Amino acid sequence: MNDTEKQLLKIIADMDGVPDGAYNIRANGALESRATTENIDIRTKTDKPGIDIIIKPNTKGETVHIPVIIDASGLNDLVYNDFYIGDGADVTIMAGCGIHNCGDDESRHDGIHTFYVGKGARVKYVERHYGEGDGKGGKNMNPTTVINISENGYMEMETSQIKGIDNTYRKTRATVADGGTLIIGEKIMTHGTQTADTDFSVDLNGKNSAANVISRSVARDNSHQNFLSNINGNNICNGHTECDAIIMDSATVKASPTLGANHIDASLIHEAAIGKIAGDQLIKLMTLGLTEQQAEEEIINGFLK
Repeated sequence: MNDTEKQLLKIIADMDGVPDGAYNIRANGALESRATTENIDIRTKTDKPGIDIIIKPNTKGETVHIPVIIDASGLNDLVYNDFYIGDGADVTIMAGCGIHNCGDDESRHDGIHTFYVGKGARVKYVERHYGEGDGKGGKNMNPTTVINISENGYMEMETSQIKGIDNTYRKTRATVADGGTLIIGEKIMTHGTQTADTDFSVDLNGKNSAANVISRSVARDNSHQNFLSNINGNNICNGHTECDAIIMDSATVKASPTLGANHIDASLIHEAAIGKIAGDQLIKLMTLGLTEQQAEEEIINGFLK
């Protein structure tokens, strides 16, 4: 693995070397390296590109890393990854994709991830996207996530687009059964002429199911963001969706949080706020010795934490 690939792994997966536990590293469309454990198995699909990650019931405290890195210009990579989390398990899954493109052709990664969260299982899923390189070719990613949460299951999904992704369409579909909970936190930064589209849809089918979907984003320069979120309450449930965006320069942001109450005891809330950085915030930091640009960066960093 070259220095560029190692740096990408550090940024998207906090990997300084070979991680402990199970992992699958994909580089330029092929398997780079893999390890399994007694409780976590990783198998290559035989019918299409991708892997199956099988986590045994009651597995506790283990982490599996599945990063994807691309440093070849003109490569279009598509994978289907399925996660089977056994009943009663409590695990962390570290994913993400980093693209380094110094060429003139588009480099692209499309990942279709499907989760089957078992009864009483708990999953924390972290996905980071990052692009770099001084070539004219695009750095594009289109993640699709399909989530199926069984009775009393819990999934926390933390996604972030750090920087450098020219175009992205982020699609998430989820169903939640009795007593299940889904927590989604999204953070996006766009600049230049980049575009980012987010499309969340959650069906709260189970009794006493719950979902909390929160997006925070910053749009700079001439970039554009479009946020669409829909929560359907189909039983006794609680749902909340929120979009907060900072808009700068000549950027544009559109937010469309929607709700569908299909049961008399569905309790659903949506919120959306888009605006520029408040002048009093800038002034306060500038009185402490920061320049206007430094003050803006501090506010943005705090907002996206």
